[in-house]
Amino acid sequence: MKKFKYLKISKTKKLRYLNNYYKKNPFIVFLPGFMSDIDGEKPKAFRKYAIKKKLGFLAIEYSGHGKSSGKFTKGNISVWSKDARISIKKIIKKNNFILIGSSMGAWISLNQFKYFKNQIKGFIGIGSAPEFLDRLMWKKFSNKIKKEIRKKGVSIIKHGNSKLKQKQYEYPVTHQLFKDGRKNKVFSRKINLKINVTMIHGQKDEVVPVNFSRKVLSIFKKAKRKMIIVKNGDHSLSQKK
Repeated sequence: MKKFKYLKISKTKKLRYLNNYYKKNPFIVFLPGFMSDIDGEKPKAFRKYAIKKKLGFLAIEYSGHGKSSGKFTKGNISVWSKDARISIKKIIKKNNFILIGSSMGAWISLNQFKYFKNQIKGFIGIGSAPEFLDRLMWKKFSNKIKKEIRKKGVSIIKHGNSKLKQKQYEYPVTHQLFKDGRKNKVFSRKINLKINVTMIHGQKDEVVPVNFSRKVLSIFKKAKRKMIIVKNGDHSLSQKK
């Protein structure tokens, strides 16, 4: 069912994406999280919904993510926000769309408002994590890890608990990633669009506190705002339910 395509950005850069095109209908744009790809349950479910409702659909993998080209260590919030902006511009063109940002994808989504405010007709955040690099990661790092990042420019972070039989992930985080994150602060912004904004957050999210979603809602001063807390939901909110 899924037919992935590649968008050529430059001679050396191509981004993998999943879409369903309707020339004059609104689109759903799904922006995934940190180190995520578009093989998961969420893009699949949203695409299925879009087809059923005769809506356009677009899910992208930022550079260095999934099967898109590029090195993860060369990416940052500015680079990935630009990847999203170029993809929307080239694939959706002038169509209106609703943004759905998962975790870091909510941060990338908020960065799209300055370019597409006339086309964005709604925004949904799932376990939204804007500014997570400083507020959640850097804050919790030991002095030893911080020192390594400053000195070597990179550190390998392990995530997941083998004792709890959680899948273990390893990812490299760079000094430039954190420096760039500080240039992309969004919580102090004000967006005055009269659109629907819904934040969905798992009650048992151990990665990003529910407060982050509340903070995102406060950016939208004139929107019709809604907060949905999913009982027993974790950070990924990828269960069938």
